[in-house]
Amino acid sequence: MDDIGLPGEFPYTRGIQPDMYRGRLWTMRQYAGFGSASETNKRFKYLLENGQTGLSVAFDLPTQLGMDSDHPLAAGEVGKVGVAIDTLHDMETVFEGIPLDRVSTSMTINATAAVLLAMYVAVAGKQGVSPKLINGTIQNDILKEYIARGLYIYPPKFSLRLITDVFAYCQSEVPNWNTISISGYHIREAGSTGVQELAFTFSNAIAYVQAALDRGLDIDSFAPRISFFFDTHNEFLEEIAKFRAARRIWAKITRERFGAQNPRSWMLRFHAQTAGSSLTAQQPDNNVVRVAIQALAAVLGGAQSIHTNSKDEALAIPTIDAARLALRTQQIIAYESGVTNTVDPVGGSYAIEAMTGKIEEEVSEHLKRIESMGGMLAAIESGWIQSQIHESAYRYQRSIEAKERIIVGVNEFRMNEEQKIQTHISGAALEVAQIANLSRVRAGRDNHAAGAAVARLEDAARGPDNLMPLILEAVEAYATIGEMSDAFRRVHGEYKEAVTL
Repeated sequence: MDDIGLPGEFPYTRGIQPDMYRGRLWTMRQYAGFGSASETNKRFKYLLENGQTGLSVAFDLPTQLGMDSDHPLAAGEVGKVGVAIDTLHDMETVFEGIPLDRVSTSMTINATAAVLLAMYVAVAGKQGVSPKLINGTIQNDILKEYIARGLYIYPPKFSLRLITDVFAYCQSEVPNWNTISISGYHIREAGSTGVQELAFTFSNAIAYVQAALDRGLDIDSFAPRISFFFDTHNEFLEEIAKFRAARRIWAKITRERFGAQNPRSWMLRFHAQTAGSSLTAQQPDNNVVRVAIQALAAVLGGAQSIHTNSKDEALAIPTIDAARLALRTQQIIAYESGVTNTVDPVGGSYAIEAMTGKIEEEVSEHLKRIESMGGMLAAIESGWIQSQIHESAYRYQRSIEAKERIIVGVNEFRMNEEQKIQTHISGAALEVAQIANLSRVRAGRDNHAAGAAVARLEDAARGPDNLMPLILEAVEAYATIGEMSDAFRRVHGEYKEAVTL
């Protein structure tokens, strides 16, 4: 077996830090977001009081698609899968009493990422906190929306422009912010294999890096702030090997392909979330075991932060008891299992090292094929990437139906009477209240100032200048997320996916 090197050294197969968790544990970052900003604020404070070390915000679909809560297409979706954010007022409520200079925040937002980042910066400013002191991560990964998740707004070219605007702006104004979290998680959740998850994620990453270089940015000026977001699924050993291979692949891409000189540019830092698609509505207590195994794989794989899903997420937004148990799962692994006492507990395992090499080889083959198609944008626009994921999802489901793959409680070991659990589901009253809140903000703001700020933003969208300062100006005037998104729609239109047979 080849020498696998040392932790903290290129190509970082064994971890990006020499002492890994012996020096510092991963960030325990539970993903949460409710229909109302006030409910979300309460949940965040509760989780922080119970030992969570970082916040992670879930947004509802209208917010992700740049629609205000009173938009006709938002009906029935306000607050359903996360918090509704229409204006800066909502963001102020979410973080009321939470000092943004002392907490790290991750925001899972993509098409409207620039707007939500501007809102976060504005809230920090109202707390008297300099943008240079805040830290966290914004997902800002639009390419995977075109291939796996579907929550895009604009055509790819303008979407990439917004992303590189964030890169450039944060380089000078918000230097401790991770400007993108390139997500394999949603690719895997859509049905890809683990190899496809890495291959398509790194193809997206190559496209982002190239777009930033084309804007004139230096690789070492932004690559150290790039982070990744991966799924940790049921195949325990394979998932550990996947994370080890991912570090090795990214180190080689940044150093050998793009010529990065700064070792921090070579380091793949990633957040892992346990697999939502593996959770079952049947016998939901079984999900506790699934999540524990998946989280342990992420720890042995060297994650920098982890979210553990709650047992009831196949049914509804997690209850407070289920969220606490999910957090306790991480804490028990961290403080009771003993796996953090050794820098790389699985290093040198024949099975792990063989799988790591095999995954790297297969990912490289996928990258070459995508490159031969003209790169990731061309592969997305042709529909090829989407078709690959669909085929993998189909094969996975067929294996369950044929009982080639056993899912406990679903296709084997079923119970006649299923367990009943309490669920938390946002109702119609919350939507009515959110729309009323939005109306109050519109009535109380300086509408002339808000309108003028949106007009300047729309005009700037036609030119090449960085849009972030103007987005921040519109946010501070309490322009709505829909008003700002519509300004961009008027200039660049909306993306329509290619139909493939």
